[in-house]
Amino acid sequence: MKQKSTLNILIKYIYQETTVAETLAINEALLTDFQLHQEYQELLFAQRQLPKVKFDANKSTLNSILNYSKQATLETH
Repeated sequence: MKQKSTLNILIKYIYQETTVAETLAINEALLTDFQLHQEYQELLFAQRQLPKVKFDANKSTLNSILNYSKQATLETH
């Protein structure tokens, strides 16, 4: 189970989704734990191999979503 949680935290770290405390702990661990550093490098390499995709929604679609969100917020208050 530790391996899975370690991989999950490294993935969060790669995508800059860790807390400040997590980031500091990972930075320290990467300096002292060779195996962890190897796993990090492998995940980083894999992430860089992913295709770069950019999603752009139609402006009218975005406006519809924003209007729906405003309506839903007003209805709940």
